Amino acid sequence: MQDKIIFADASSGAATQQASWQRQLSNAIRDPAELCSRLDLPATWLPGASAGHALFTICVPEAFLHRITPGDPHDPLLRQVLPLNEETLTPPGFVADPLAEADHQPAKGVIHKYAGRVLLIASPNCAVNCRYCFRRHFPYDEHRPSRAQWQEALDYLRADTSLQEVILSGGDPLAANDRQLAWLVGELEKIPHLKRLRIHTRLPVVIPGRIDTALLEWLGDTRLQKVMVLHINHANEIDASVEQACARLKNAGVTLLNQSVLLEGINDSVDALATLSERMFEAGVLPYYLHVLDPVQGAAHFDVCDAKARELIAGLRERLPGFLLPRLVREIPGEASKTPL
Repeated sequence: MQDKIIFADASSGAATQQASWQRQLSNAIRDPAELCSRLDLPATWLPGASAGHALFTICVPEAFLHRITPGDPHDPLLRQVLPLNEETLTPPGFVADPLAEADHQPAKGVIHKYAGRVLLIASPNCAVNCRYCFRRHFPYDEHRPSRAQWQEALDYLRADTSLQEVILSGGDPLAANDRQLAWLVGELEKIPHLKRLRIHTRLPVVIPGRIDTALLEWLGDTRLQKVMVLHINHANEIDASVEQACARLKNAGVTLLNQSVLLEGINDSVDALATLSERMFEAGVLPYYLHVLDPVQGAAHFDVCDAKARELIAGLRERLPGFLLPRLVREIPGEASKTPL
């Protein structure tokens, strides 16, 4: 018998009973026709959805789908996951590898761009395929390390004593199973010069049930200082189940930060960004970065110009205390850090 999914009602505080996160991930919607049907979208949206899907497949789990308003093609959550015909356009300056990550891969699964920290591709999979993803063209098939292949990456980390922080990324690192992650983190904490473990993930937001006992056991046991950087772009992404997941992480000693992407038609207003910061703080998450769009091929329709981005931050500065104000940045290949705007 299949597990039944009952979603929490944030206003009533009803209890949530969820299928296992693995089942939710495997049962995610991966057909644009099904997505349009489930959300009562007009048939006119299907050709564009199919065209975009052919370039970058969709993946939308039930827990995230539940927060999207049916019948509204401009819903800010739907806009993040619905393929459009605009993805087939190829405007100048939008490229497959906008951050030149191919130039910074000293070992399989390793990206090393900044001093003192290194990124590991811990999983090639995501729980949701965001249409603006800067890694939508990343060659994940070349970065699927087994434990034996991980030794090359671990040897690289052991040899560079300037490294203090490891960032688990992907894909989404929490799409990997807990046995694999526990082993990897166990190997990392044996490296004496490493101090911090940072995890960049969207899973606690799109499938909050991922924050289960098995994950909290290995995450809570490590000697490394723990930072989790979530990816939330709109306040509607945060419901009661996301709040519960964040509370469990904080109880395990995890510092919770968030980085958003500034996206046209989704969060490109002072009201949307201010509400997002306030809602995140209620859930125990501090704003960290607000990225302007990385110029990845297929996502130009999300771009917000720098002048408007600066106006939005100025408006936020007038409305929010400093600790709720994200830093507006761009990532420029070859620079030593993110570049403030």
